[in-house]
Formats: sequence, C-alpha cells, structure tokens
Amino acid sequence: MKQFMSENFLLETKSAIKLYQEYAVDMPIIDYHCHLSAKEVYENKKFTTLTEAWLYGDHYKWRAMRSNGIDEQYITGNASDYEKFIAWVKTIEKCIGNPLYHWTHLELQRFFGIHEPLSEKTALAIWEKVNQLLESEECSARGMIARSNVAVICTTDDPTDSLAYHRKIREDSSIEFSVLPTFRPDKGMAIDDSGFIQWVERLAEVTGSKITSYVNFLSALQQRMEFFHELGCRVADQGVERVPYMESSKMTVENIFAQALQGKRIVREDVECYQTALLQFCGEQYAKLGWVMQLHIGPMRNNNSPMFRKLGPDSGYDSIHDHPIAFSLSRLLDSLESKGCLPKTILYALNPKDYFVLGSMIGNFQSGNIPGKIQFGTAWWFNDSKTGMVDHMITLSNLGLISRFVGMVTDSRSFLSYTRHEYFRRILCNLLGEWMEKGEVPNDWDMIGGIVQDICFHNAKTYFGFEIK
Repeated sequence: MKQFMSENFLLETKSAIKLYQEYAVDMPIIDYHCHLSAKEVYENKKFTTLTEAWLYGDHYKWRAMRSNGIDEQYITGNASDYEKFIAWVKTIEKCIGNPLYHWTHLELQRFFGIHEPLSEKTALAIWEKVNQLLESEECSARGMIARSNVAVICTTDDPTDSLAYHRKIREDSSIEFSVLPTFRPDKGMAIDDSGFIQWVERLAEVTGSKITSYVNFLSALQQRMEFFHELGCRVADQGVERVPYMESSKMTVENIFAQALQGKRIVREDVECYQTALLQFCGEQYAKLGWVMQLHIGPMRNNNSPMFRKLGPDSGYDSIHDHPIAFSLSRLLDSLESKGCLPKTILYALNPKDYFVLGSMIGNFQSGNIPGKIQFGTAWWFNDSKTGMVDHMITLSNLGLISRFVGMVTDSRSFLSYTRHEYFRRILCNLLGEWMEKGEVPNDWDMIGGIVQDICFHNAKTYFGFEIK
C-alpha cells in the first residue's frame, strides 16, 4: 500500500516519475489567469490565521462546506476564524475524491511542511503550527509566490481600474516576478445589467471623456486598452454565459446603446446584437495590440437568488450551463478572421460536453506562422480535477497538438493555490509517462521531457510575450 500523497503522488510509472522529477518540478510558473490582488502583492500581505489564508473568499471550499451541512455562520458568517477552520476540517474529511482534498494537503505540505492528513484529531496542532509560520516572511504573499517559483502573474482587472498597484510593483526592483494586468470588460458587455449606466459613468470619469454615444464608448475603451498595454497587459479576458452572435448595422448598435443610457429595457435579441459588435471591436483592438483574447464560456451564475441578495456574486452559487456554442463561436471567430484581425485566442469550456466542440474548432482558425495561435484552454473551474485534466489533455491530443498547449492556470484568489500547478504537472507527466511505458510514444527523454517543459513554461512564455524579470 502506497503512502498518502508521498513524493511520487499521482506518478504511477517509472517514466512518469522521471518526467516529473527531472523535467517538470523546477520549471517556473506563468499564471496567466488568476484573481489575486495586486494591492496585496505590493503590500506583501501577511495572514493572521490559516482561515484567512484558506477560507476567505474561496467559494470552492464554501460549496463543499454547504454540501456537508455546515451552517452559513461558519462559512461566510460571523463565527470566529478557529470555528470556521474546524468547520472546514470536518468538511475536508468528507472530501475524498474531490480535488479539494488533494489541494488542501498539497498546500499544507509545500508551504508549511505538514504531511499528516488534516482531521479533527490533528486540527489543533496544525492550526497552531501554521499560524506561527504565517508570521514569517516566507509565508507572506510575496514569500509564497517566490517559494512557488512564479515568474509571471496576470491579475483580472476591470477597464476602469487605476492599476495603481501594478505601477508600484513595476517600479519596485525588490519584487523579482512580474505582476501584469488583464483587461476584463465583462461589465461593459452587460448592457442589460442594472449597474451598466453607473459603470459607463465610471469609464467616462477615468478617461476624462463624455460618453453620450456608442462611438464615444468605444473610444474610451480603446483609451483604456492603451493604458493597460503601457503597464504590461498582454491578455484580455471575457466571461460569457453563451457565445453571442447576431450581426447588425452600426446604426442598430448605436440605437441599442442609446436606449441603455436612457435606462430603457433591452430585449434579449438587442443584447446579443450589442455583445456581438462589442466582442468584434475588442477582438480587432486586441489583434492590433498583439494581445491574447481569452473566452471563458459557459458559467450559469448566481442561481440561488436569496443567497445572491445576501452575499452577492462569486459566493459559491454558480454552475455549468448547457447552451449550444458551436455555431455562434464559429461565426464570431470567422467574422474576425475575415477582416484579418483574429487575435491569438484561448477558448475555455466550462461544460465538458463542449470539449470536442472546442478541440475541433481551434483547428479551423490556426495560422501557419503562429504555432498554437488558437488554444483549447486548460480544464477550468469544475473541471480542474484529475479526471477533468486528463479528459481535457486527451481531447486536445486527439484533435490538436498537446505539444503546443500553454498549460495550467490557478484561476484563484489564494496565494496558496500555486500547488495547483504542481497537481497539473504531476497529472501531465503521468499521462505522458503512461504513453511511454505502453510504447505509444518514443522512449526519447529529450523529446518527451522537452514537451513537458514546453507545456509547463516555454509555450506560455513564447505565446504571450510577457515581460519576465
């Protein structure tokens, strides 16, 4: 019987062990999509308790706790940090088979040197040890990033953000990794949202312009893109429940935008016309700037309306949608390709039913002079489990070139989440090692080991063209 999460955790063959230990383990991390705070990085945030580092804002854990019958008081309520920690301990014991179980113990091992399983029996000793370690510089925000060998972090930023802390980080020579903004115009897409007018007003304020028309609006967005670019942004991101595609005239979109500014109700068809036009405009600008466009497709958000009213968004009440995506995605990408302005693009599917849709779609729009120009993005959110990652990589291998894959992201708000890259790398090495053992790929360490290192780091470095310190 194997030891629990030992040195060769998830590595089932000698080839997998060699690939991981000799080729993957020391590669730097490029985390090109996360939700970390640039302010907390700059201020080198220190955490007072393990609960603060682990449970504040982590809706993955909140969902599991609710499934375990934990009262909301011990999740997002006013219980003490220790009480919330014990509630999480009671939950983690029931999380066998859930990636949270592995992630939790990887974080304890890598950051705090704790190798015994977390349980009610070990909880107090682990709580006391970790809280003491959190006082050290090694366990500060920057300390944990540095210990994880992170080269680049891409935060997720609204176009109206001042990026003040990104500028401070950029000017601080003591910070040895790059923290770059990502342009995320979701609120500009949400023309039917009650806060749309207020968001447009903020955009007008930060650009020093008057936005009274759709043309003014696009000009302001373009100005913000140029501002983001100056501070190292090379990635845009868009979360879409469904991929919009409905062609319309410029006059139609102008009228839809004018109605929205007047506070009038926008019908579904007009929303789709507007969103299509805005995505096309953004795609064209991203191509001019040399940015990568990311489309995160398929979340159904805020399903529990009473809890949404109580806690707001990103509180653990989102799930997977089942909209069809093939036709609209094809037409959107083709509309940009037809103008010669389709940017490098990463497509993520939240619903695994769409894996073969995206895996085959990317082949339609590849460019011969940009290897892997259109990417099938890594297993994301509900799919970043062991089986989800394997399914994703096998689909990509079957339909495209896994050797050109730009690899894993944390998609996280936690500084402890860099162990997810280790989790991914172990799974990657186990998959390729299995193919080597079966004779399905050559027993060529330079070739297969090189592919591992490319997926872990080199592909992303080349693809994004980031500034790396």
